Amino acid sequence: MTENAGAVDWVSRFADEVIAEAERRSPGQPVVCASGLSPSGPVHLGNLREVMTPHLVADEIRRRGHEVVHIISWDDYDRFRKVPAGIDPSWAEHIGKPLTAVPAPPGSRFPNWAEHFKAAMIDSLAELGVDYRGISQTEMYTSGAYREQILLAMRERARIDAVLDRYRTKGRPAGDAKPGGGKGKQNQKLDEDEAAAAAEAAEGSGAAAEDDGGAGQDYYPYKPYCGECGKDLTTVTAYDDETTALTYVCTLDGFTETVLLSEFNRGKLVWKVDWPMRWAYEGVHFEPSGVDHSSPGSSFVVGGQIVTEVFGGAQPIGPMYAFVGISGMAKMSSSRGAVPTPADALAIMEAPLLRWMYARRRPNQSFKIAFDAEIQRLYDEWDALTAKIAAGTAAPADEAAHDRAVRTATTTLPLTPVPISYRTLASIVDITTGHDEQTLRILRDIDPERPVSDLAEVRPRLAKAQTWVLTQLAPEARTQVRTEPDKELLETLDDQQRESLRLLAAGLDANWSLDGLTTLVYGVPKTMAGLPADTKPTQELKVAQRAFFVLIYRLLIGKETGPRLPTLLLAVGAQRIRTLIGA
Repeated sequence: MTENAGAVDWVSRFADEVIAEAERRSPGQPVVCASGLSPSGPVHLGNLREVMTPHLVADEIRRRGHEVVHIISWDDYDRFRKVPAGIDPSWAEHIGKPLTAVPAPPGSRFPNWAEHFKAAMIDSLAELGVDYRGISQTEMYTSGAYREQILLAMRERARIDAVLDRYRTKGRPAGDAKPGGGKGKQNQKLDEDEAAAAAEAAEGSGAAAEDDGGAGQDYYPYKPYCGECGKDLTTVTAYDDETTALTYVCTLDGFTETVLLSEFNRGKLVWKVDWPMRWAYEGVHFEPSGVDHSSPGSSFVVGGQIVTEVFGGAQPIGPMYAFVGISGMAKMSSSRGAVPTPADALAIMEAPLLRWMYARRRPNQSFKIAFDAEIQRLYDEWDALTAKIAAGTAAPADEAAHDRAVRTATTTLPLTPVPISYRTLASIVDITTGHDEQTLRILRDIDPERPVSDLAEVRPRLAKAQTWVLTQLAPEARTQVRTEPDKELLETLDDQQRESLRLLAAGLDANWSLDGLTTLVYGVPKTMAGLPADTKPTQELKVAQRAFFVLIYRLLIGKETGPRLPTLLLAVGAQRIRTLIGA
C-alpha cells in the first residue's frame, strides 16, 4: 500500500516507492537519496539531472514529514583522465593523479583542480535551492573511512572477479572504466570509454581505465596511487589476506613498495566495486544514473550483484535518466570542453524556470534547455502555466511541477514581482542597450494603469534577459534604431503606404500602451481595407499586415524584421516614430 495513492506526477510516484523501500530495509532510519558528480571539468546541465532527480524526490519525501538526506558524493579522488580544451597541454603531466592532487587551471583561486570545478556547481545548487550533504571521496579514502570495506573487497576478490566474469566477452575484459570519469556522464557508451582508455594507455599517456584485470589474471579490485609519481599507473603484484601486505609496482617509473593495506590510505577501489560499496556504506535507497548504465555489464547492473554478494547491502531504486540537450546544439559532453553549465543557464533564466525544466519531464524523457530564442517561448509557456494556476484551471501534474519549481519543503525561491514577458524585456534591453532610464520609461508605458515604478519590480527577470541579449543574441541580430529618416525609401512610397503611415502616426498618442499599440498596428491594414477593427484576419488581410509591418521595420531599423513591433514603437517614442516615418 503506497503512502500517496493519488500521486499525480513522477516525483510523487518515486517518493511512494522509495518510502516503501526504506521502511522495508531500514525502518526508523532516514531515507537516503544519492547523487555522484565528478569535478573532472565543468559540471554541465546533463550532470545536473543526476542531482535534480534525487533532489525532487527527496524534497517530496521531506514534504511528507519523513526524515531524509540527499547525499552528493564528489568523486574528487578519481584520476585526472585528460587535459580539456583550452587548458595548457603541460597539464598532461598530471594525468593519472587524483583530481585533488592536480593544480587548478591557471588563474584559479582554488587549491586544486577538483575544488575549482566544484565551486561553480556548489554556488548553482545554492541558487537552485538544493539541500544536500556533500561528501568528498578524497576525504573518505585518505582518512581510512572505507578501510574495512576495502579489506573486505580484497578478501572477496575472487567472488567479485566471478561476477565480472559473467559479463566478459572473449578477448576483452568486462571493463571497470567509469564512463567519462563520472557515473553521471550521459553521452558516451561504456564501450566507447573503455576503447578510449585502452587507446590512451597504448599511447603511454597514463590514462588507463580502471580495468578489472581480465579473465585468467590475478584480480585485485584496488588501485594504489604511486608513492613516487602520485599516479595510478600501478599494478598490484601480491596481496596477503592475513597480514594485508600489498605489493605494487608503478608501470610509469618502476617504483615499487610493499604496504599494509590495513594502514595504507593512498588508493581506491575500482569503480564497479567502489559504487556498490558506497550503496552499502551509506545505506542508499534511491540513486539515478545515465542511460549508459542500462546495458548488460554496466556499472549499475554489475553493482547490483556486488552490493548483495560482497557487501551485504541492497541496490537502490535507480531510474535511468535520458539526455539533456541544448537548443541548437549537439548532445553535451564535458570531455569536449565548453559545455553549458547550470551557472550559464542561471545567468539567463530564473532558478524556478530551470527547476521546472527538470521537474516537468520524467527522468526517462529527454529534453532541451534553450540558450537561443527558444527561451522566449519557454518563458511564455511558464507564464501561461502560472496564469492557469492562478485561475485554478491547470492540470494536477502541471500544477505539481510548477509547485516543485517555485519552492522546496524548506524555502521559497525568489520570483520576479512583476513578471513582464521575457521576450518583451529582451526586446527592450536590445533596443535601449540596457539603459536604465529608457528601460524604465518603456516599462511604465507598457501598462499605464499599472505602471512599473522601479526596475526592482521586474528583477531578476530583467537581469536574466539582459544577460541573454548580451551573451546569446548574435551581433547581426541586434536592433539599431535609425538616427535619421530613410529619405530614399520615403520618396518611393505610394499613396496607400503614405496613408497607412499617417493613420499610424495619428493613432499613437491615443493608443500609447503595449496593448493599445498592438491593436493599432494590426488595425491600420483593416482600416485601409475598409474593414471594422474586430474583423478576424483573412489570408489576404494577413498579407497586408505583414507588408505594413515590413515597411515600419525598414523605416525604423533598416531591416524587414525585428523585435515585436508594439515593443519597438514604445522604445522609439512617439515623436521619433513620426520623424522616421515622415508623418
